[in-house]
Amino acid sequence: MQISRSIYMRRAVFSVVASLIGVVFALPLVWFIFAPFNARAELGLAIPSPFTLSNFVTVFQNSFAMHALLNSLIQAFGGVILVGGAATLAAYALSRSSIPGKGAVTYILLLFSSVVSGSAAMVPIFLIISAIGLIDTHLAVILVFAGGLLPTAMFILRDFIDAIPRSYEESAMVAGASPIQAFFDVALPVIRPGIVVVVVWAFVNIWGSFLIPFILLRKDTLMPASVAIYSFYSEAGTPIVTLLAAYSLIYSLPVIVLYLFVNWKFGFRFFGGIKS
Repeated sequence: MQISRSIYMRRAVFSVVASLIGVVFALPLVWFIFAPFNARAELGLAIPSPFTLSNFVTVFQNSFAMHALLNSLIQAFGGVILVGGAATLAAYALSRSSIPGKGAVTYILLLFSSVVSGSAAMVPIFLIISAIGLIDTHLAVILVFAGGLLPTAMFILRDFIDAIPRSYEESAMVAGASPIQAFFDVALPVIRPGIVVVVVWAFVNIWGSFLIPFILLRKDTLMPASVAIYSFYSEAGTPIVTLLAAYSLIYSLPVIVLYLFVNWKFGFRFFGGIKS
């Protein structure tokens, strides 16, 4: 009886502590949700008083910031398409080929890709992009993101493809299918959840990146939202909190919509596959 009481006490203490920690982490999120609708977004005013939409009206009147959202979508979708398509084909080739040391090659690419999009690589990346004449273009940003994300995407997708028994593709080819048909009709439907994982991961990485577009782009008309968000700072560098909160909420909506769509379409059941 004493042991059971001790267990219950420990569980109760753990629940209380976990709840307090959860509240601490939830408060900034609550403030973030309500601040755009507040005339004075102060820390002590979590609930809007008074409730207003004037912050959103001002944000939508900022043509530079709104056009930046379109630029972010162009760069994100371009990078996602390139990363998803190239990673799928490359991962399938690595998984099904008999190249000696292909595992080592994958790990080496994964290791070096960690610095491609980092600040340490910005100078050589800028010089390469400048040499090929792509400075101040969306294509430059898309290619740099793809180069940094592709090795990790290949690594993720290769695990999905390795889980598919080769006998299924061989059976399709025995029945008269070409290798390309076996890939599209047998392998691709099975690894679709893995492709979705890569797409969501790549989209979030590109959507929230600041350094690469800030360095490679010069025209205001090409800047993404991650850079344009700084237009809601005063000349002294002080954030205009109400407008910044409203734009941040708008800026986060595409990621939330993507999450809800994937959750509705797949239910995050990323464990599927053919079992041998």
